[in-house]
Amino acid sequence: MFKISSIEEIRLSDYEYNLPDERIAKFPLEKRDHSKLLQFSDGRISHHRFFELPELLPTGSLMAFNNTKVIPARLIFQRETGAKVEIFLLKPVAPSTIINEVMIRTDEVSWETMIGNLKKWKDGEELHGQIEIQGQPVVISAKLMDREKKVVSFSWTGENIPFVSIVEASGEVPLPPYLNREATEEDRPRYQTVYSKKEGAVAAPTAGLHFTDEVLENLEKKGVNKEFLTLHVSAGTFQPIKSEKVTDHAMHSEQVVIELSTLERLAAHPEKIIAVGTTSMRTLESLYWYGVRLIKEGDKQFFIPKLYPYEHEGYLLPGRTESFKAVLDLMNKNNLKEITGSTEIFIMPGYDFQVCDALITNFHQPSSTLILLVAAFTDGNWRQIYEEALNQDYRFLSYGDSSLLWRR
Repeated sequence: MFKISSIEEIRLSDYEYNLPDERIAKFPLEKRDHSKLLQFSDGRISHHRFFELPELLPTGSLMAFNNTKVIPARLIFQRETGAKVEIFLLKPVAPSTIINEVMIRTDEVSWETMIGNLKKWKDGEELHGQIEIQGQPVVISAKLMDREKKVVSFSWTGENIPFVSIVEASGEVPLPPYLNREATEEDRPRYQTVYSKKEGAVAAPTAGLHFTDEVLENLEKKGVNKEFLTLHVSAGTFQPIKSEKVTDHAMHSEQVVIELSTLERLAAHPEKIIAVGTTSMRTLESLYWYGVRLIKEGDKQFFIPKLYPYEHEGYLLPGRTESFKAVLDLMNKNNLKEITGSTEIFIMPGYDFQVCDALITNFHQPSSTLILLVAAFTDGNWRQIYEEALNQDYRFLSYGDSSLLWRR
């Protein structure tokens, strides 16, 4: 395990590369599974199409998918003067901070947000909008509760209408800012995985966008196991690193949910574990470190600070099975069918991977937290991989092509 002093020497400028604008995929391919797939294994690169993925994975391995569902988090209100106010949902603050609970509320909820045209929104002014749900008119109201923290309270007319229905009917798809375009109707189904289930993400787990029902069926025929967990992707995933010393970056926190049955199968799985996307990887590795906290420190809240994994020099770490069983014991002791936590885990060169043997991921922005994660997972070979992808006309970022990366 590396010392904190070792990762503090990492400099952002070492993880820059030139990404021409024309290499950023502005729109998705017509067929999800026809994207290119670059495989990196034992120092060698090979090129495939995504529908060939089942042929590249060993029988008996386990794939972990993030089943979060993107919500149309951009809400547009209009003042009586005609000025528009855009409210972007970030994370709930009341009546609960647990996203799944807030999405099913049928009365009033409060969220921390980003607000466009905030100066035009006067203190005490209530904004209104009218939508239609199942043929019935519904009025949604927004109040600014805390200008500094940008906390907004939402209420709406009608009975037994959950907040998720309000958002689905009134919101717009929150496309990544680097696409530099307005969302279209096509983005509603395409900026969503085919297995999305639990509403709450404001950005898609984009590694999963390549999967089709046919690819999933072929994985099952190959004997590849599937498990689903949840990390609600936050807008912080697009937050650039602004400091040359990367450990100074304020890593965003994201909410994770793991079901008891999923954890039981992960703990009992002896073969390779493949993370579908950086969000699944962050969830699995955070789950491991939560088990370490339970073993080392006793009953602790499920929260992983950004540099926690780097603080264990000289400490004999448990295997992933032992760590997962510590979490299982806690859940069984408290009769929990699922456990909710949050993580700020910052995976960068020097990180000691404990769970994941392979990673499926897209090609990421220069000088980003995700490039640092890829660099860590590939033992510093990220530049070779990215240069090859650029030379072979791969499409980059959210709607771009994919890679299958193996640990040595």
